[in-house]
Parts: sequence; C-alpha cells; structure tokens
Amino acid sequence: METPQILSPNEVEAALRESGALLEGHFLLASGRHSQFYIEKFRLLEQPRLTSRLCAEIARRFQNDGIECVVGPVTGGIILAFEVARQLGVRAVYAERADDGTGFALRRGVELKDGEKCLVVEDIVTTGGSAQKVVELVRENGGEVVGAALLVDRSNGALQIDAPRVESLLEMRVESWAAGEEPAWLDEKYGAARKPGTTK
Repeated sequence: METPQILSPNEVEAALRESGALLEGHFLLASGRHSQFYIEKFRLLEQPRLTSRLCAEIARRFQNDGIECVVGPVTGGIILAFEVARQLGVRAVYAERADDGTGFALRRGVELKDGEKCLVVEDIVTTGGSAQKVVELVRENGGEVVGAALLVDRSNGALQIDAPRVESLLEMRVESWAAGEEPAWLDEKYGAARKPGTTK
C-alpha cells in the first residue's frame, strides 16, 4: 500500500466536525447520563471520502505489522473493517451479535486461520467493552490479535482492551452527569435533553 499522509488528532476532530458527526447540545445518553457532546458515527460513515481518510490513518499505523485480517463488529465496524482491510490489501471479517446478546459470533461460514494475524477495529468507544469482546472472539477462533484501532476513545482514561497495541485516532475527554446532577446551564443553553438518534 502507498504510505498515506499522517493525520493529527486535530485533523481527525476536524473530519468529525466537517461530517456533522460531532454534535453539541443537551443529550441523554444510552447510559442515562447527560452530556454536552455526542458523536453520531453514522454522520461520518455516510461520507466515504472522510471515512476513507481516517481508515487510511489506521492502515498506516499497522502497515508493518503483518496484518492478515481486519475484524470489526456490526454495524459501524463493518464499514471500518472493510475500508482498512482494502487499504492494507487483506480480507475483512465481521463480528455479529451472538444469539444470547452478550457477545459476538462469526457467522455465514466465516472462519479464521490458526494464528491468523488480526486487527480489531471499532468506531466510537466509551468503555471498550464491545472491542474487548471482539478481541476474545478472535482468540477463541484461533486468530492472533495484533492490535485494536479506534476512531475515537471517549473513555476518559477508563479504556480496557486486552490487545498488544491499542491505537486511537482521537481521544476526547467528554464530561457527563448522572440524571438529576446535570448543571442548570445545559437546559438554559440547549433546552431539554434529547436522546441522540431519535430526533433531529
């Protein structure tokens, strides 16, 4: 692959803003906490040019690691895994939700070769729980996890992914508050809280 231009964290954040993915307002997160910022990954993923540019940075960071397969969880991870794999010249595999809903599974006849060197990719990470489950899936199926690559780490230092290398294109420290503890200025500045993805 051609060596792509190095992207700085500021350029990654600019791509999120350009795509409209980095939203500011009063948001009620899935966790029940309130936040001033939210990243709507699908606003980025609907922009192939920007998504490809960010995936090129992931590919650049792992281009000398002998990656043979890129693994991403559904749904957003499918697009990232495909594009990173395309740029590395390897295959992509998609981890789908297991029937019990607690982890991931390989389906549709997909298999990993014994010792196959895999890169796990994920989009926006708060705790790293989903990425960790994909790491475990790769190992359970005989693959070797070389690393994990994230578009955005918003864990505020709490990220837990058991991989030899974890690379984040952007680390965002995003403050959030428990219900009833959010500051008054959130309502004053942005109005009542809204759930991202359910309203415009």
